[in-house]
Order: sequence, then C-alpha cells, then structure tokens
Amino acid sequence: MKKFFVRLTQWEYWPFSLLYFPVFFYYFLLSLKKRSFFFFTSSNPKIEFGGMFGERKSDIFKLIPTEFIPETHLIAKGDLKTAKAKSEEVGFPLIAKPNIGERGAWVRKIDSNEELAAYVETCPVAFLLQELIKYPVELGIFYLRYPHQGKGIATSIVRKNFLKVIGDGRHSINELLNEDTRALLTVNPESEYLKKIGSSIPKKGEEVLIEPIGNHCRGTQFLNDNEQIDKELNEAIDKLAKQISGFYFGRFDLRCKSYEELKQLKAFKILELNGAGSEPGHIYQPGYSLFKAYKDILWHLKALADISEQNKMSGVSYWTFKKGIKKWRAHQAYKRLLNA
Repeated sequence: MKKFFVRLTQWEYWPFSLLYFPVFFYYFLLSLKKRSFFFFTSSNPKIEFGGMFGERKSDIFKLIPTEFIPETHLIAKGDLKTAKAKSEEVGFPLIAKPNIGERGAWVRKIDSNEELAAYVETCPVAFLLQELIKYPVELGIFYLRYPHQGKGIATSIVRKNFLKVIGDGRHSINELLNEDTRALLTVNPESEYLKKIGSSIPKKGEEVLIEPIGNHCRGTQFLNDNEQIDKELNEAIDKLAKQISGFYFGRFDLRCKSYEELKQLKAFKILELNGAGSEPGHIYQPGYSLFKAYKDILWHLKALADISEQNKMSGVSYWTFKKGIKKWRAHQAYKRLLNA
C-alpha cells in the first residue's frame, strides 16, 4: 500500500508509458508537420536510428576521441575467454553492460573473475567491459546544436546522487533500506549483494553504497544542476561535442573531478553518449513540477524535430516508415530477450 501511494503521488516513479502518454500526442503532431513518423532518424546522422533506441554503444564510442572515454571492450555473447583476457587489461572492478542498452538492464559492477564468469554465463547478448571511472561527480549533460548555427548549448544538467544508507549503529542495512522511500521502490531485497550485506549493522555515520550504477530506475536520485550552466560550461561542452562527427542532439553521461576542471575539458570521462532518445534528466529532481517537466520534454522534442529537419535539408534522409517499423519490431524482440 505504501509503494502504491508513493508511486501515485510522486510522478518521478511513474512508468515510462504513463508519464509519456501525453507526449505521444505532440509527437504525432510533429510527425505530421515533418511528414515522417521517423523524422528523428536524421538528428544525429552518424548514429543508427538517430540514437532513439537500438544503437550500438561500441559504434558510438568510435566517434568519440579516445582520450575522452574509458577503456572499453566489446565482448561477444558467452565469450568468457575474451572477457577474462580483456578484464586483465582493464582491471577489477569494472563495469559490464549490454552493447545495446535498455534503461539500465544488465548493467553490473564486476569485482572478480567469479562475478565476471557468472555475468558472461547469464547475459543474453553481446556486452561491453568498461573501465570503472572513479571521479566523484557523475553528470548527465544535455546538449543540442542546430546544424545551421555555429554554436550549441547545454540545456540540462542532472547530477546523480547514488543510493546509499547512513548507519546509526543500531539498525541493519536492510532495516535502514526499509525506511527509505526510494529504496523501497527500486531495490530488490533478494539480490545477491543484499543477501551478503543486508544483515550487517553499519557504524554510526558510516556510509554504505547500495547501488553503484547511476540509473534512476535503480535508486539513483537525480538532482537539477541547471544552475551550473554558464558561458564557460557551454563553450566547453560545445567544443567537446563538435569533436564527435554528426552529433547534434543528445546527452553526455560522464564522470568528472569537478565542474571547474570539466570547463577546461580536464579530468573527466564520457561513460555513454545518448542520442535522440535522451531525456533532460533534471526533470526527475524530487518535487519538480509535472507541468514544468512536460514543458521541458516538449521543448526538447520540438528542438529534435527542427534539428532533424535542418539535417534533412542538408541531404540526410529520414528513415522510411517500413524501415523504421522493422527497427522498432526488432528492438521489441531485443527487449524481450533482455527481459527489460
């Protein structure tokens, strides 16, 4: 009953299909205006499907200068031999995640050869092994640039606050989690990790990280950091984005040492680059107005449509309806494979 009430009253926990239901009507209107249901496919010409969904992360990493990304290796489904060899190069701990992502499904922090073997044995698709970046600040920075304009801008910054508990010296980790609303809705108490640590009692003031993966659906709190957007940050992100061929619309998920060094394009790594399917993550700030969230979503969707149209005017064709539907069906099958 408590879970139901929280979901009902706090829209950040609503299912994607429910939250975005009104948005689909505006999308349909834009499709009529642009004369294509798949207008977004021309938004980022070098990214498959514009990056709406189903794009391969390994292909996107090829577009990014190597000094800006963690060491990352593509592993075929079930290939334990290669996985072990590459893990020795990268070193533990590391991050494993499907090459084609789906809202955080099958993303894991791997700490040992035993955990790696278990992941390889069970992961149903090809995946990446990625160096774990330990910079303290994780951000999602939304960027867009109209092709007919010289400069782009950062339009949204979300700072990620990872799910953790703070000990009181009396209660176990499981008991502390039971009192946390976010954990109540996102944490699986039957997970292997919590089976190992759930009964332990942290010391008073001790922080225990519960979820190291920065996905909202896995308990990470998204905080609105738009106040950090200034001239220096815009110039830095624009300079970075222009080094990525054919990228006009999407979100950098990155870790950095500080905003000050990020503005100099120092001490940071891009964990992922997302395209047309990106959300302005700041809207998930607890207490953010639903009206404002829809306003921000629709503004970005309009920008996506206009950027796509400008690229079309420059010779980048929209995908046909037949080709787009085929891609959508293939991705639905892929989601079932991931059980996502």
